[in-house]
Amino acid sequence: MLKQKVKRTIRVSKYIIYKETLVDYKEHFWSFVGSFIGISLIALSQRHWIEGMDGLFLIGSFGASSVLIYGEIQSPLAQPRNLIGGHFISAIIGVSIQMLIPDYMELSAPLAVSLSIVTMQLTKTMHPPGGATALIAVIGSDKIKDLGYLYVLNPVLTGAFTLLVVALLFNNITPYRKYPIKPTFLSRKIMERIRKK
Repeated sequence: MLKQKVKRTIRVSKYIIYKETLVDYKEHFWSFVGSFIGISLIALSQRHWIEGMDGLFLIGSFGASSVLIYGEIQSPLAQPRNLIGGHFISAIIGVSIQMLIPDYMELSAPLAVSLSIVTMQLTKTMHPPGGATALIAVIGSDKIKDLGYLYVLNPVLTGAFTLLVVALLFNNITPYRKYPIKPTFLSRKIMERIRKK
């Protein structure tokens, strides 16, 4: 009995390892295209409409979000609720902590990230790049800090919604990719508008 279980476990392990080593070029292609266009749109909007803003609208956490929403589209952490909710909550917490404790980064930085994590857990909007969004609000340049709660709207929500719209388009272009896993109210509304155009 034990010998059969061990043999079965080895067989299953070999299969899983084999599946993980397969290269799916179509998947990589669409991950590249989606992330390239999503980040490009944010960068272009910054260049043409808000030039001289010190890289303000292209925050680092958008790169991490792109990995999830274009490269790991089946992950619960990559779903629209998590993308938007995680960034939104974390931005509010980061700005609030920055305003309350502006001079003690050794306290404000870990507090912003830790509170963001717990709040995302409580609201079921866990999105790991949200931690970076909160941290950027605390350690970012003076231009970011001067935005105050406007940071939540621009760049955070504007950028997150841009990434989401691109993800809804490019992750659903082919029949073998489906995003989101379970369509949310927000993603259904966006897809309906796109189809009407």
